[in-house]
Amino acid sequence: MNKSITRGAAAATILATMALMSMAQAQIKIGVTVSATGPAASLGIPEKNTVAMCPKTIAGKSVEYIVLDDATDTTLAVQNTKKLISESAVDAIIGSTTTPNSLAMTDVVAESETPTISLASSARIIEPVDAKKAWVFKTPQTDVMMAGAILEHMAKNNVKTLGYVGFNDALGEAFFAEIDKAAAARKIPLTASERFSPKDTSVTGQALKLIAAKPDAIVIGASGTPAALPARTLIEQGYKGKLYFNHGVANNDFLRVGGKDIEGGFVPASPVIVASQLPDAHPAKKRAQEYVKMYEAAQGAGSVSAFGSYTWDACLELANAIPQALKTAQPGSKEFRSALREALEQTKGLEVTNGAVNMSKTDHLGLDARARVMVQIQNGKWVLQN
Repeated sequence: MNKSITRGAAAATILATMALMSMAQAQIKIGVTVSATGPAASLGIPEKNTVAMCPKTIAGKSVEYIVLDDATDTTLAVQNTKKLISESAVDAIIGSTTTPNSLAMTDVVAESETPTISLASSARIIEPVDAKKAWVFKTPQTDVMMAGAILEHMAKNNVKTLGYVGFNDALGEAFFAEIDKAAAARKIPLTASERFSPKDTSVTGQALKLIAAKPDAIVIGASGTPAALPARTLIEQGYKGKLYFNHGVANNDFLRVGGKDIEGGFVPASPVIVASQLPDAHPAKKRAQEYVKMYEAAQGAGSVSAFGSYTWDACLELANAIPQALKTAQPGSKEFRSALREALEQTKGLEVTNGAVNMSKTDHLGLDARARVMVQIQNGKWVLQN
């Protein structure tokens, strides 16, 4: 055999191998941990479904999404985070679905310096922006924003007293704290406060105590389909006042499970669930309608929810920040992760399904009051309120 040909073939093989290695190093890896099973599954499933729609190429680089299920469990969320970082060497993480899971992940992502975009509600996930939370961002509206929307609506609708029943976890306590502050600011007394577990099958005792306090309205600080249980029990026990829900219920599974017992209830929600009802000038309308069309084309008419939109917005934010980060470093490196974190923090005027994002060193959400709308449940549908 001609030795020059052999040497040429060997060189070609080496070059091809080096090219493949370079491509592998250049590939952007995004880790995702969501609660696709467990009590928050009605939130996590649309989040997981949306990942399949996220861009596979950004700035000429291929993007791989590595999706894990944390089963609505804080321990598993932390394990997933460690696995994505140590085994998959991801450049960024999206998740998790719930506030307790997202809070539990903070130490891990900060220690590894991996930019992370949470899909959960509590402002505590990103505030205050210290050395650890500098690596954490989020796309859903904060509980501060939504609690404010509830109390504003109450003040306009002659609610003089209120009660609260919420999860006995980080979400329930954080939302209670914001409802309590917002109520005090508007001098609306909180006459009763109760808790329940996401896995409880009965809340009769809590409902009877709330009804005995005779509040004009009751806020249910819970997410997903478990939030229907206190509403159903309150109605069964004869409660006639107004019901308000945390924005963590904004999907059709909640409408299905709650049925007639949640009719007339109010929810401060993402613009995406009433995209077609938004005024044309709303900054979220275009992106929200695009997302609804894509999601329902893949999952069926009426399947869209606010929770999938939070994943979509995370992907939009990453797609906007990655080209800027690539000017500094290549994927797979600590330098790239740091540059990506800084690029996310510098996001300005980015229209997403929930509004316009303008982040800063002290604001890792970047949404304003336009990102929240008040809706009412009427005939099993979300109806925008003026």
